[in-house]
Amino acid sequence: MDRVDVLIVGAGASGLTLACDLQRRGVRHRIIEASAHGFEGSRAKGIQPRTSEVMDDLGVLAALRSRSTLYPPLGVHLGPFTIRRTMIKLHHATEDVPFANTLLAPQSATDQSLRERLEELGGAIEYGTRLTSYEQDLEGVSAVMETASGPSSVRAAYIVGADGGSSAVRKGTGIAFQGTTDESDRMIVADLSLSGLSCDRWHIWPRHAGRFMALCPLPNGSFQLMLKLRPTDPATLDRDGIEQLITPILGRAKIQVGAVLWSSVWRPNIRLAERYRVGRVFLIGDAAHVHPPTGAQGLNTGVQDAYNLGWKLGQVIAGAPDSLLDSYETERQPVAARVLGLATTLYAHLRDRPMAATVRGDEERQLGLSYRSGPLTSEERPSVGRVGDGDRAPDSGIVLSDGQRSTLFDVLRGPHFSLIASSTRAAEEARSVPQPTSGAELRLVTLAPSQNATFARLYGVEDDALIVVRPDGYILTVTGSADRVRQALSAVAPLTN
Repeated sequence: MDRVDVLIVGAGASGLTLACDLQRRGVRHRIIEASAHGFEGSRAKGIQPRTSEVMDDLGVLAALRSRSTLYPPLGVHLGPFTIRRTMIKLHHATEDVPFANTLLAPQSATDQSLRERLEELGGAIEYGTRLTSYEQDLEGVSAVMETASGPSSVRAAYIVGADGGSSAVRKGTGIAFQGTTDESDRMIVADLSLSGLSCDRWHIWPRHAGRFMALCPLPNGSFQLMLKLRPTDPATLDRDGIEQLITPILGRAKIQVGAVLWSSVWRPNIRLAERYRVGRVFLIGDAAHVHPPTGAQGLNTGVQDAYNLGWKLGQVIAGAPDSLLDSYETERQPVAARVLGLATTLYAHLRDRPMAATVRGDEERQLGLSYRSGPLTSEERPSVGRVGDGDRAPDSGIVLSDGQRSTLFDVLRGPHFSLIASSTRAAEEARSVPQPTSGAELRLVTLAPSQNATFARLYGVEDDALIVVRPDGYILTVTGSADRVRQALSAVAPLTN
């Protein structure tokens, strides 16, 4: 029987993110996928700025950007008139937010970019491999899989379900998937090749005899169709059926459907897993939460689930306290609950206030997400300053003690912990902090005195500050005490006494 540290079930964006993170940490894993190949449709097409930061850290962003564009303005069709409107405001990059805009990238492009990075790191996906059963005990998980050559088994320390809303991993553990499914409310989501429609805007028909329709131009030249059906409408997915549904909405516009490249029928299946961890079993992505296709939130939340869990699995496998893994659910489940509420509200507007569903704000960008009330944070947050324990570590231009100019994201990039000393005196204090005995290393970053005003302003620190940043880019602690640094690290890394 093959033995690994982690078995990942599902090779969508969440599973691939986790596989990339584990691969760069040297954690033995297998990632299996029941399908014969990667996903080929657009489905989840928005990459939020916080997810771009994750992709940058993993070495994926350059490839993803080459396959994406910025969101175009809306063209709202009201009878013979077309009104130009902004849905997603464009932002200028700033010192603390270098990837400021939401990217328009078909899900297939996101998955492809992650797959390529996994292969660069030396990993591989096992396609055509379906989980059929598993059992866990105090020491690990024994899983049985069906492959093209017959049954196969693996023994893993942990199993992670990244296998979507119908997750076999979730069902195998009996975790409740709380929420609702409305079978009467249907939406066609499809990729179409079209002629006769401009690609410089996201076309919206907000109301037409009880239907809402949108056609969004994709970077590959096709359009994503979102068509909210009436109860009596047939949910036909072939070319002729879709053309018959959309032609009355288009009116006199001479638009022809060339081909249906991918299609699906979506129903409001809005659910949240009661637990994200049961023993050695974990859920990420759609296996833990399913969202409406509004607000570009579902894929982003799943990617960040994986990013939160990956370093924690690596640390516990290396000898950190098992309680670190409990913090995964505590930190991520409230995020999904809030995101579900946001996406559900936007979707509900398609019925009664369709134009309100096209409004996007800063919350969707996910830069303000924080774990400040989580189990890894200090009970006392700093009374002043912009950031504290549990907050996202913003980027900043910095000058290192040797005079080298860099950015904080450049020194944070990688699977390590970072200990930032704001002065040479703080660096002397930091040198008494022991290096973890295994797992991710602790890298000391010493800033040049009196040359980092931007960093001091963004982080709200003065004098001799020590800041520990977790491998996922969130702050573990802000302090002036090496003892506090040791205390915070002891919860996430094996340390010498």
